[in-house]
Amino acid sequence: MSRVTSRLGMTTGALLAVAFIAGCVVTEERPQPKLVPVQPQAEIPQAQLLDVGVRLFDPGIPADVMTDIEQQQKKGIFPDLRRAESRYLAMNLRNTLESSGQWGAVRVIPDMAQFVDVIVTGRIIESNGKYLKLEVSALDAAGHKWIDRQHYEGTADTASYHPVQGTKPRDPFQNVYVHIANDLLAARQKLPAAELEGVQRVAALRFAADLAPDPFNGYVAADGKGQYTVTRLPAKDDPLYTRVDSIRQRDFALIDTVNDYYSAFSDAIGESYSAWRRDSYDDITEYEKLKGQATTRTALGAAAILAAIFVPSQCSAGEYNCQRIESVVRSVAAAGGTAGILSGLKKRSDAKLKADSIRELATSFQAEVAPQVIEVEGRTLRLTGSAEDQYEEWRRLLHTLYQEETGGVAAQPGASTASPSNPAAPPKS
Repeated sequence: MSRVTSRLGMTTGALLAVAFIAGCVVTEERPQPKLVPVQPQAEIPQAQLLDVGVRLFDPGIPADVMTDIEQQQKKGIFPDLRRAESRYLAMNLRNTLESSGQWGAVRVIPDMAQFVDVIVTGRIIESNGKYLKLEVSALDAAGHKWIDRQHYEGTADTASYHPVQGTKPRDPFQNVYVHIANDLLAARQKLPAAELEGVQRVAALRFAADLAPDPFNGYVAADGKGQYTVTRLPAKDDPLYTRVDSIRQRDFALIDTVNDYYSAFSDAIGESYSAWRRDSYDDITEYEKLKGQATTRTALGAAAILAAIFVPSQCSAGEYNCQRIESVVRSVAAAGGTAGILSGLKKRSDAKLKADSIRELATSFQAEVAPQVIEVEGRTLRLTGSAEDQYEEWRRLLHTLYQEETGGVAAQPGASTASPSNPAAPPKS
């Protein structure tokens, strides 16, 4: 009889001990180091000061999540919010790059803006108040890969959710952007000065070839790997190239306007988005805790029931007191296991409510863009729609304008007097 009580008592005691230990695990959130991008130690020559374009991030919304609310809750991906984040996160990276002082003009650019010295693209893999994970690539105008689909991730610095009064709050994932900025710098530092200057020339001549393909196609050659090299350069006084470059400066000006829209958008949603992140952090932390407790309690409850059922009897036939005690112990273990499972199911229900709360906090942010009226080459152009739509319309109008001015006939540029080794460098923005 004592053996039965002892054996069942040890089983039940062990299960309770495991449950107690599981319930006492606490993850301590420690302050994170405040990383900053590497600053230049000397002035960077203008010819090596590359412009950077950061494309709007791919929101990373799976097809099954786009219209399925249940999948949105399960995966924590809310389309409207992700589309807003595609602008907001890109602008944060842009601001970090600009603060480094290592680059020329740094802009957030729409997809159709192609001919920038270095273009950075990103895809959101995970983004909420607690975790950020991005896939980032960077390619220069000459086709060299600086970063190739590398993952950057981090956990929120909770100190950012409780800033000191009177100070500007630091982005909770600022360290992630700093890592990207420093990797871009490391990639640039591997290239010799002549190659950096060549990137600028390729960008300018690729723009010229896109706008006026007939006269400028032969200035840049592409190999089978998608890399570009300058084969010849226009003369310094080439009137056609001067006109194309003037249009390029207008293109930069419009990209600056688009960048300003993205910046204003980020400022407009900043307070609401930060509040969502803070709430999201708390909800996700609570959700993970409840989910863990639900799994533990359900598993331990099931184990207790199985133990009550399958622990072999220690009583001999005719030992009625022994059998009665054994029956009581089994009943207690089964009841305790059932209570554990019910508690686990309750925790799962609480976790689902938290998931619903996260979805409700995912407010839809929309950018409002006013129509733009600009003048180029004596023509007045009115651009409407979103920032991306306006730039797409602008590029289409540029090609139309050029065709009208040349009558659709290929103009002949002036004879080239410069070579790639002794170039007449195109002007920078």
